[in-house]
Amino acid sequence: MGRGGPQGRRRRGPRPGPQRVPRPVRAAPPLRAALVTGVPLPLVVVPGMLCDASLWSDVAFPEGHTVQHVALRRPDVGALADDVLSAVDGPFVLVGLSLGAVVGFEALRRAPERIAGMCVMATNAAAPRPEQRVLWRELDDLVAAGRFAEVVERTLPDMFPDRRRSTEDAERYRRMAQAVGPDAARAQLAAQPTREDAVATLRSARCPSVVLSGSRDTLCPPAFHHTIVKALPHARLRELPDAGHLVPWQRPDAVGAALRELVAVVAAA
Repeated sequence: MGRGGPQGRRRRGPRPGPQRVPRPVRAAPPLRAALVTGVPLPLVVVPGMLCDASLWSDVAFPEGHTVQHVALRRPDVGALADDVLSAVDGPFVLVGLSLGAVVGFEALRRAPERIAGMCVMATNAAAPRPEQRVLWRELDDLVAAGRFAEVVERTLPDMFPDRRRSTEDAERYRRMAQAVGPDAARAQLAAQPTREDAVATLRSARCPSVVLSGSRDTLCPPAFHHTIVKALPHARLRELPDAGHLVPWQRPDAVGAALRELVAVVAAA
């Protein structure tokens, strides 16, 4: 949030250094109608850890909008945010889950004038906790030792409501994680500790936002999303009953509806 990776000891990537001083938040200028009248803005869609574009395959995206998927393959949240910002020209609507939403928060900090609307889900705006840093190092050690499949199995339970899932659900997650692969997984594990508390960034946001929370998400519980909505000046919270962490799989209808609602609000701004 594995599949079998190559055998043998792999060279380890750089370990995170000491915690950095938080960077200043750029003030967001008013979103002029950079939203070109009559032209639907593109959606830039960012998945979570060990996820790829197939995470969104059941979601009916708003008609007429280009959808640009961004893969998480760099070992730093800032670099990943630059990938998001370079995915399209001009303003866009950001869609992110979990680590993808964290990357989106950093893109918002760097270029608030580019983010015309934001839909985030199953995520956390807080800085990493010490126990998370320990876990990410442990998982990286496993991948480096050629034990990627163990990483997938360790992350799998938290993807589903109350840690319950069908055999079909589990296999679908394994296939997706295998497609992501051990190299990208190590980059994502290296990126995780580089995230910063995003609450100040969210408070300065000018764009309309929708926040989706699975009521049974054990990895990013509803309380995390209450914090996000409280910080965002123009946000609506949608708590999804019986959904876990992989909201686009478990409630694709709700995700599609939220996106249609969001782009309508953006178009009317």
